[in-house]
Amino acid sequence: MLETILAIAGKPGLFKLVSRGNRNLIVETLDEKKHRQPAFATDRVISLADIAMYTSEKEVPLADVLTAIKEKENGAQCSLDYKKASREELFDYLGQVLPDYDADRIYPADVKKLIQWYNILIKNGLDDFSRLAPTEGENIDDRQEK
Repeated sequence: MLETILAIAGKPGLFKLVSRGNRNLIVETLDEKKHRQPAFATDRVISLADIAMYTSEKEVPLADVLTAIKEKENGAQCSLDYKKASREELFDYLGQVLPDYDADRIYPADVKKLIQWYNILIKNGLDDFSRLAPTEGENIDDRQEK
């Protein structure tokens, strides 16, 4: 389930929450290797459901931005090569999926990470982004018990 997709600071890619230990989480990489490893309390771990992108008026949940990319790309991998794209190309692409993004608070690295994460999720068949965002008054722990 997409609620259990995690980003860990300092580690590339995305991880799926597999289990919880006493003092750590057991996560699995979302790549071909499916390598399992512990994530400790000292690691900065965040669920994709808790991430939002800045706009001029509010913060837009990551699920909404990913959905906009999916609609633009018709469910396929991103057409923009984020590794080779210039700053202008990255922000032009972001402007197509999030027109009112806050240019002062979003950096090229943020756009690259967004596209990278989108590609990882699509490649692994995790494309139901509506399940990423918590509903009103719900937190992640509530959803995991369902």
